[in-house]
Amino acid sequence: MVTAKNLQKTYKIVKPAQGRFATLKSFVRPQYEERRAVDGISFTIDDGEIVGYIGQNGAGKSTTIKMLSGILVPTAGEVKVNGLTPHKDRKEHLRGIGVVFGQKTSLWWDVPVIDSLNILKQMYQVEDKRFKKNLELFTDLLALGPFLNQPVRQLSLGQRVRADLAAALMHDPKTLFLDEPTIGVDVVAKERLREFIAKINKERGVTVLLTTHDMIDMEKLVRRVMVINSGRIIYDGNINGLRERYGRQRRMELRFESDLPIVSLPEVTTELLEDGRLAVVFDQHQYTADEVIFHLRKSGSPIRDILIRDADIEQIVRDIYQEAGMKNF
Repeated sequence: MVTAKNLQKTYKIVKPAQGRFATLKSFVRPQYEERRAVDGISFTIDDGEIVGYIGQNGAGKSTTIKMLSGILVPTAGEVKVNGLTPHKDRKEHLRGIGVVFGQKTSLWWDVPVIDSLNILKQMYQVEDKRFKKNLELFTDLLALGPFLNQPVRQLSLGQRVRADLAAALMHDPKTLFLDEPTIGVDVVAKERLREFIAKINKERGVTVLLTTHDMIDMEKLVRRVMVINSGRIIYDGNINGLRERYGRQRRMELRFESDLPIVSLPEVTTELLEDGRLAVVFDQHQYTADEVIFHLRKSGSPIRDILIRDADIEQIVRDIYQEAGMKNF
């Protein structure tokens, strides 16, 4: 289980000096200001959950992951992972977690992947039998075979992330923190990573906290989403609830046999598409699709083709941030 209670992280940064000799002033007598990267967040992640943690760059996602993994010490608040305080019980805590940062590697740059995995085996004191079993499983699921004997510096980004995932799970941790694991990875590699994460969660019960900008990751992997903005969690719930609360707009694209109808429903917008179709956007809390279609058919022009699109997660997240920005303003 992962819990955070009123968790905060504040950084001191140097204020830019003004006027003549500004650089010298900043060096001799620097002035500081505080910037709160994480601002009193609270949540609980149960054992075996996969939770998506999303937000814009600078929202506080990576800072949260670093506090949960013990890399950073919180300024205030409490954090527990598997019953341990990460920054206090470091050694025991690290035995129970795996961490993958998409932009950084935990492997040794100039040695073959298999040698890095063997070094980690010794560090975590993984038994020979368990190491062999995990190596065979991960080599199969992540297709590590072709590059196990290559130095890490020679790997593509997708290969390196797959090797990092194997390294993070070689000691059978209870909890896995993934910070942008699919960023910059090609489509095929992304799908393999998603399948692997889902399988490890299902078969081994590994708890996963995933930060990502890829909304397909959200759609395919998680049921629960936490959205963070300016260091504060502004939504915590399931994806369906996210759609219900924020994804109210539906888009209907229609092709008619003859003339386009005149749409006179209040707060329903239309757009003529380049191929002659009509796009109709409406609030599903105000109208049902059947009601809109009935209104269009009253025009007397038969509908030849129709496509209804729900708001995707990416659009929903943009709407959430727009709403949060307006409130902050």
